[in-house]
Amino acid sequence: MVPGRTNFLATDRRDWRRMRRVLALAAVGEIATGLALLLVPSLVGQLLMGQELTGVTIALARVTGIALVALGVACWPGTPLLGMLTYSSAVALYIAYVGLAGGPSGMLLWPAVAVHVALSLLLTVVWWRTR
Repeated sequence: MVPGRTNFLATDRRDWRRMRRVLALAAVGEIATGLALLLVPSLVGQLLMGQELTGVTIALARVTGIALVALGVACWPGTPLLGMLTYSSAVALYIAYVGLAGGPSGMLLWPAVAVHVALSLLLTVVWWRTR
């Protein structure tokens, strides 16, 4: 029993529900921002920084968008595992697409794709076993 609190469990449940609502609100904001960075990165750059994004910054903005969508998924009531699986899978697909489409690529692009594919497979196995 906590001094000064007559109904400790009821307060904890209210706090838990309040936290879930705030996390859901944060998740919606992060997902919306992430989708905007994926779909119209240059416009987001213009609105946030006052300058259009060009060249390699567009690809980096899209990777950031993927990360924000995954963060939103992780903040949504449920498991953070799904957020990391979302991020790793989407980044693997996107950077592989950038490499195959002839976009900017450095010497670590394909190793990064391989690491994210492997991580995505491991996360999928874990997710599948915990269902």
